[in-house]
Amino acid sequence: MSKRSPTPDVPPSALERRVQSSEEAPLLHSPVFWVALAIVGAIGAGLYYWENRSAWETLPGQPPQPAPAPEAKAPEPAPEASVEPEIQHPIPDAGTAETEASKPLPGLDTSDEAVQQSLTRTFGRESLSGIALSEELIRHLVATVDGLPRQHVPSHLFPLRPPPGRLVTSGRDDTLVLSADNYARYARFVKLAQTLETKKLVAIYVRFYPLLQQAYAELGYPKRYFNDRLVEVIDHLLAAPEVHGPVELVRFGPYYEFADPELEELSAGRKLLVRMGPDNATVIKSKLREFRREIASRPPT
Repeated sequence: MSKRSPTPDVPPSALERRVQSSEEAPLLHSPVFWVALAIVGAIGAGLYYWENRSAWETLPGQPPQPAPAPEAKAPEPAPEASVEPEIQHPIPDAGTAETEASKPLPGLDTSDEAVQQSLTRTFGRESLSGIALSEELIRHLVATVDGLPRQHVPSHLFPLRPPPGRLVTSGRDDTLVLSADNYARYARFVKLAQTLETKKLVAIYVRFYPLLQQAYAELGYPKRYFNDRLVEVIDHLLAAPEVHGPVELVRFGPYYEFADPELEELSAGRKLLVRMGPDNATVIKSKLREFRREIASRPPT
């Protein structure tokens, strides 16, 4: 399992060079992230298209010129036309209420309040209490989603509060395992994931989607489509192994790793699902499948 550090305020460059701890990766410990993923999802309407076309024109009054007589050397190939990136999963029409959809979107830099108000208006303040949404929420969510298939996600990008308490283990150092009490830390967040209505999450996602797309372009993908990446990440998480029985750990001072090297090599997102326990992971995967069905135009291959 990712190593854990007692000092969360480590510069991102250092975080990238070591395995992250459970305390250092609050969002990755929280199934609430998967709600947020849908909630993240809660951001946009409309499709994003790229215009990168070439046009060949003939000058006025000039007929097309005949091709030159063939020479000994082969003719140069014709220039290739620019190809637009293909959108695999165009954003659907989620039927956002007219009063909400008719409001102009804020700028990305000033979107935090509008996103939080939309979530609160839809699901109620009490339902989302305790889920501390960060500043620059959209940018943090996009960066975190994009990073989940990798082994490490910098903790300074996490937008949500971690589950209460610290990582709970049982056994001695030579037989250390992840405790069932650790899985219980996620109970509130898993219950929240079960109760949030997927179609409402998708409606918010579609409403704010242009800002998600803008944040994804800023991240270094100006000609890629964020919804395609989100579907890809969900499929990656759904393929996470189901681990039943004790999950053995190895301790290095304040750090922990999975004793099984195959588990230790998993991506940050898949490790999350292992850490929360098989029952909680099943619930979260079910919610991810529901969300995927609403935003994807084709089933997983």
